[in-house]
Amino acid sequence: MTAPAVAVQRISAPIPWRRYAIGVLYLALAIFVFIVCGLHTLPRTDTTITFNGNNYGALPGLMVPTGVFNTLLAVVLAFIGGAQLANLGRAAWLLGLALFIFVVAFMVWAARGNTLDVVNVAESSLLSSVPIAIGALSGVVCERAGVINIAIEGQMLTAAFISTLMGGLTGNVLVALASGILAGALLGWLLALLSLKYAVDQIIAGFVIDVFATGFTSYLQVSVLEVHPEVNASGQIPNVGLGGLSNVPVAGPLVFGNNAYVYAMVVLVFSIHIALYYTRWGLRARSVGEHPIAAATVGINPIRIRYFNVILGGALAGLAGTFFTLGATGRFDSTMTSGQGFIALVAVILGGWNPIGAFLAALLFGFAVSLQTILGIFNVNIDPNILSMIPYLVTILAVAGIVGRTRPPAADGQPYVQE
Repeated sequence: MTAPAVAVQRISAPIPWRRYAIGVLYLALAIFVFIVCGLHTLPRTDTTITFNGNNYGALPGLMVPTGVFNTLLAVVLAFIGGAQLANLGRAAWLLGLALFIFVVAFMVWAARGNTLDVVNVAESSLLSSVPIAIGALSGVVCERAGVINIAIEGQMLTAAFISTLMGGLTGNVLVALASGILAGALLGWLLALLSLKYAVDQIIAGFVIDVFATGFTSYLQVSVLEVHPEVNASGQIPNVGLGGLSNVPVAGPLVFGNNAYVYAMVVLVFSIHIALYYTRWGLRARSVGEHPIAAATVGINPIRIRYFNVILGGALAGLAGTFFTLGATGRFDSTMTSGQGFIALVAVILGGWNPIGAFLAALLFGFAVSLQTILGIFNVNIDPNILSMIPYLVTILAVAGIVGRTRPPAADGQPYVQE
């Protein structure tokens, strides 16, 4: 008696189209760098690279042949593309390295025949990353507890307006700062109320707050600030200088003489990282974000934790919003946040819902935001409208390269009904 034949179905492995597409993109970047940034400048064009900041002449400059230097970078980019196609490295590291090399090549090409000061570029990028990084911390705090904060943009914009109004009325930047933080916290409370008590979809609730904030601030900007322009003067928080240390080459302008918001950003990044991973509050918040029902069985109140985190996230977004007025311009302009709250959400994802990772991602986007100003200094013949698209193009590229490889908190965005 023969055994019955068993049909065996051959299951083919899925084709990694996404990995191949990203690898081809890296190869395309390599070709672009070789042709535009390398081959185009091969005859004889040098770029002087310095590390002096405002202390010109403190350190000798490094003169590099632009074409040869960028051709070598194009070769490295091609190797990264090959590594991506062969799946020889982690996608996040390859993406970061590829973007870094492309940026270096582009900057050296833009500064050809001129001087590229690395410290000035780093200082501008660090300052531009402040609202994105602090906004990303808002997203991390909220999403670690299981609530998606789409309202970061609206919280930032409202805080920018309120800080300007209160600064203009009182003439006190500390009152303006506190008012902006409080405005963000109140919108955080509103988001928590809608999403936790009334179980409104968190994405919709956040979007409603964004639309409300845009209309609310635009209306009051026209009806109040334009009618009374003397009120549209919040004042600015001065830079923190540590005497002669701010004149030290390289470290001086970055570490000892920077904007007060930069120091606040660094302190908040490490404080929130320590609090999330090494304190009771952080353990409870992360447990609620992963499995609120299990957390409730050991005596943790998920609703209370989520309320606290969302309000804290709103306060952080408010602090980020005050940067646009108290840390940068000293006045309010309609929609001045320019979508940086949404870029902060991408930094949260790119950073793996980790405060330090989100900060590093924010540095990338901060550089993209400041690139328009940097290229303007070199008189690069590129349409300003194209330059203004750079932060959003970088955002799309970053999301395409990393989303799908990171895992959000298991209960992120899921409602919890307390029994």
